[in-house]
Amino acid sequence: MHMADALVAPAVAGTMYACSAITMGYSIKKIRLENEPKKIPVMGVMGAFVFAAQMINFTIPGTGSSGHLCGGMLLSAILGPYAGFLTMIGVLLIQCLLFADGGILALGCNIWNMAFYGCFIGAMVIWTLIMKNGMSKRKITIASILGSMITLQLGAFSVTLETLASGVTELPFGVFVATMQPIHLAIGLVEGLITASVLCFIYEARPELLWSDSGRTGVSPEKQGKLSYKSTFTVLAVVTIVIAGLLSLAASANPDGLEWSIQRITGIPEVAASGTVYDAAEKIQSLTAVLPDYAFKGSDSKAGTSLAGIIGGMVVLGVCVASCFMFRLFRRKTE
Repeated sequence: MHMADALVAPAVAGTMYACSAITMGYSIKKIRLENEPKKIPVMGVMGAFVFAAQMINFTIPGTGSSGHLCGGMLLSAILGPYAGFLTMIGVLLIQCLLFADGGILALGCNIWNMAFYGCFIGAMVIWTLIMKNGMSKRKITIASILGSMITLQLGAFSVTLETLASGVTELPFGVFVATMQPIHLAIGLVEGLITASVLCFIYEARPELLWSDSGRTGVSPEKQGKLSYKSTFTVLAVVTIVIAGLLSLAASANPDGLEWSIQRITGIPEVAASGTVYDAAEKIQSLTAVLPDYAFKGSDSKAGTSLAGIIGGMVVLGVCVASCFMFRLFRRKTE
């Protein structure tokens, strides 16, 4: 659901950049009040995992469309809404700059649509309510599916509102909404199942890694993890490498939900825009994108996809960890 620059007017792009930046600043402020340095490696590993998982587009049967994991709900169920939101920013930033996945002008919109709802509505509302009286695999599954479906619906609706405010006349609001919402409902269901699988694994391996707004894990004291921290992270790291380097090659070639919706309405998978701002954004992105569309420039070699997945995951991990130290996260202020 990464929006291209052509879908947003500069004024809308600036507004969404401001909304995302304010939320980022607030998240940094909240995290600085925490004293949980163990979250640093978790942010890195899970950020890399989400980056890799987003490379796998899964086919939505009978539609000719595909979808991919957004990851906000998954990250926030482990890291909490604030650290989850910052980790998602790292993922989306690297996708935009290094791989030209989503426009630079539209980055603020993509952060809001793909990260804000999953991390804050998904975690602070849906996850919190369902886990109120303790965690279980059944509750985790329900929260994952319900949270993914609802937050993806909110994200898809935001896309239609942003195009409406931008005056993209090729995409009439009513028709765009009627096309976008059903396909993203199906995508949200699949994302929910994937999210539930990962979270249930963590619940069995190290249940205390799962987030609770009460400051406790919400897990019964009798519940013991089956793996050590080191083993849990090793499994997640190995799975991330396998997804990025191998499974990404099996990604569906069908257009994702947003591209599919645009094609259904206009007959083409994307709309065009021209102007000084759009030209400047495209020029910047052409300079920063070392592996555009997760491939070698001018080549269809599958090695480019594998390399992009592995490099991207490593860069996301590095950015997340480095940001923790740069912003001095997880350290209490001294009087």
